[in-house]
Amino acid sequence: MYPKSILNVIEAFKYLPGIGDKTAERMALYLLNLDKVQTDFMADAIKNLKDNTKRCKVCGNFTSDDICFVCNDPTREKNILCVVEDPKTIIAIEKLGVYHGMYHVLNGLIKTLDGLDPTDIRLDKLIERINNSDFKEIIIAVKPCLEGEMTSLYINNVLKDLNISITRLASGIPMGADMEYVDAITLEKAFDNRKKIS
Repeated sequence: MYPKSILNVIEAFKYLPGIGDKTAERMALYLLNLDKVQTDFMADAIKNLKDNTKRCKVCGNFTSDDICFVCNDPTREKNILCVVEDPKTIIAIEKLGVYHGMYHVLNGLIKTLDGLDPTDIRLDKLIERINNSDFKEIIIAVKPCLEGEMTSLYINNVLKDLNISITRLASGIPMGADMEYVDAITLEKAFDNRKKIS
């Protein structure tokens, strides 16, 4: 029904997560209402995204240079390393402004059912980096799920003989949650990580 130029854009939008046929069609038709300057800007931005985005040679974060803004910052605490699953987590933590150490991006978690073992994520780079640095604490900041637990235990096991404090972000019941809707694993973690009321 549509010309090939529109069909191609509809198919392109369907590459995005959560975008089905109808949403892709609506977005493609909406682009026809934009002026050429706007559509050219969008096209250039997408092309430049792939051409000019790299991974930091030190930590694996997104950057347009060889070294990311965190690794280039001389004011960061160089002896604390926060291990995260992906660069999105770095952005989320940085927005809070409460952490001032370094990062290491794993690019995934150990998922044995999906065939992802420790060699498939950047654990070798993590161990190499720790062995060549003077970190006093490693903070594991991965999502609290089965794969996150497996990855955390693996990291802890590999590093346990080093004189480094290995910690994990606390997990538990989110603020404002109704107790009856909290799943069993989250509730168990909340009990495990309970703190004294001061």
